[in-house]
Amino acid sequence: MTTLNIPGTQSTPAIEADWNTGLLKMAGDSYPENSFEFFGEVIGWVERFLADTDRPLRLELQLIYMNTSSVKAMMDIFDMLEDAHVGGRALRVDWYYDARNERVQMLAEEFREDCSFPFAITAQPS
Repeated sequence: MTTLNIPGTQSTPAIEADWNTGLLKMAGDSYPENSFEFFGEVIGWVERFLADTDRPLRLELQLIYMNTSSVKAMMDIFDMLEDAHVGGRALRVDWYYDARNERVQMLAEEFREDCSFPFAITAQPS
């Protein structure tokens, strides 16, 4: 599978992954009933992309709320990205958030602390 398109719901983010451009996007709230199951496909896509190509990968996030199990799944993704970056892979994360939502900004900053790859956190005007 080279593309991934998971429509967003009230409790899950919309996810789009494009193999050709090396872009993975996630937007919306994330508190699925089973985060392991929901993010399994995304984690699999990232693993395959990193293993089967040597192209850059960009993760674009516009997440509003994440429950604890979603944070754990995201940590797993960031760990894979960090390993790939240390191995020489070009990649970056761009996390956009509503300027009125300081909680998301703080969450993004906590993730960024553990990453050595380019990781931008950008406030979007309300």
